Amino acid sequence: MSIWEALAVCVAGIGAGTINTIVGSGTLITFPVLLAVGLPPVTANVSNTLGLVPGSISGAIGYRRELRGQRDRVLRLSAAALVGAVAGAALLITLPSAAFDMIVPVLVALALVLVVVQPRLARAIRRRERDGGAAHPHGGPVLLGGMTLASMYGGYFGAAQGVIYLALMGLLINDDLQRINAVKNILGAIVNGAAAVFFLFVADFDWTAVLLIAVGSAVGGQLGARLGRGLPPTALRAVIVTVGTAAIIQLVLD
Repeated sequence: MSIWEALAVCVAGIGAGTINTIVGSGTLITFPVLLAVGLPPVTANVSNTLGLVPGSISGAIGYRRELRGQRDRVLRLSAAALVGAVAGAALLITLPSAAFDMIVPVLVALALVLVVVQPRLARAIRRRERDGGAAHPHGGPVLLGGMTLASMYGGYFGAAQGVIYLALMGLLINDDLQRINAVKNILGAIVNGAAAVFFLFVADFDWTAVLLIAVGSAVGGQLGARLGRGLPPTALRAVIVTVGTAAIIQLVLD
């Protein structure tokens, strides 16, 4: 890897760490760059997952204020994320990617629709829960199941995983979108970390690429936290939809 290629990978890591903290989809920045510098697809995917772990942790630290009072919620959803991440990483090693390549744009598009209509749907769900009983503060079994499946996808590839997380939690949890985004960053760190540990033992990766993305994404995580925390809910939704739409276009064109 030349000095310019290394610089490109590091800069891509900064961009990925920033956008992952605000929304998700940072993989759509780093993965093409790793392919461009000559890494095989699976090696690029594994190296990218390993490198983004520090960025996820950095973003979660940047959002630590919004995490106050969410300990139980984080623990419940973290268990689902861990199970899904390991299952998804195993799928990457054992299965061809054709089926996932077809379904990923559909999943992201559905998540974007949910993000757009989330306020209205959430209000309808709250009214129904008030009529039938108390709302579940952590989203209940439906959210746990959905987050497990989303984390499985995250362990497999992870592009726009954050968009799916935000759509599911925004719909099923009655809380501020910034606080939900803080939980999303914790779950992203868990998924990337669990998949990374799995890959260390069973997959090939490029340590140079891993280290460059790790440094860049850690810086980007702090930048993303500073930018994302200042966005009002409407603006944050607009960013989610913009990034998610770009992700769909890139996934379809690839």
